[in-house]
Amino acid sequence: MQEAMCCERLDEERVWCRLCPHNCKIKNGGYGICRVRQNIDGVLYSLNYGRVTSCAVDPIEKKPLYHYYPGMNILSVGTFGCNFRCGFCQNWEIAQGNFVAARYVTPEKLVEIALEAQKDSASIGIAYTYSEPLVWYEFVYETAKIARQRGLKNVLVTNGFVQEKPLLELLPSIDALNIDVKAFTNDFYRKTCGGSLAPVLKTVELVQKSAHVEVTNLVVPGMNDGDEEINALVDWIASLDPELPLHFSRYFPQYRFDRAATPLQTLAKALRIARRKLKNVYIGNAWEMDENDTFCPRCGSLLIERSWSGTDMRGLEGNKCRGCGNEVKVVC
Repeated sequence: MQEAMCCERLDEERVWCRLCPHNCKIKNGGYGICRVRQNIDGVLYSLNYGRVTSCAVDPIEKKPLYHYYPGMNILSVGTFGCNFRCGFCQNWEIAQGNFVAARYVTPEKLVEIALEAQKDSASIGIAYTYSEPLVWYEFVYETAKIARQRGLKNVLVTNGFVQEKPLLELLPSIDALNIDVKAFTNDFYRKTCGGSLAPVLKTVELVQKSAHVEVTNLVVPGMNDGDEEINALVDWIASLDPELPLHFSRYFPQYRFDRAATPLQTLAKALRIARRKLKNVYIGNAWEMDENDTFCPRCGSLLIERSWSGTDMRGLEGNKCRGCGNEVKVVC
């Protein structure tokens, strides 16, 4: 255990966790909604500090990040716990599980592992992913600072449900984020995820000013796939930056949801709507649709071709189109 950051002691019995917008006021012996922050005798502790449940070198495209060092790898690590309760959770065994099997790793040791991966597999750094990294805050905060000092990149794959103050304190060590905007209605967040939409949108708006950001939206049939909602999501992203990459993901039955997988025609409709205003829109986990390539927004040349076998950056010279010289929003 590690004493938690982002908290206040209210009285002899209660501690106020200020990490995420749940604002849990936790009695002695109790836990926050995330189940990984506990009040023990008036002190809040992080129970998942250094506890690694998953660790692997992945292609950066799996995060998914398509415009951040395409074709490279990244050491991906996760823990247990989450501040949401999404009924369709794809990693529910660790995100929703209590004290699942994990091995303890110090921040210094994880950075050493990442440096070895950099030498062995063209890895660029560390991605904090699989479960929700923001409820792993203390460990991510310390590890990311050390990793940055050692020349490694830090990536967050997150639901974005965090208070502004801890987010801004972490951001100087973070290079890129994929933020999961699960729907564009607060009703969906409240009923399906146990959270709210506004803090997530605020996170995207804050971080896109200082780090590379891509957004993912899991399209759940009959729940967040209406034309009006997709249009609202697209309009909001376009207001921030029409070049900000958007990934639509196909829902599959998982955890507590047993409804059928998202029809491909639903994803195709979302793609058509988004491409009216956004320049970089992808279908991330339906490879049969072949909507994962990047094209020059000026001349239409193929810049980056993606397939199961890898990534081919045939059309790029640095971050410029070989065909017309147009500068594109890709970090290489």
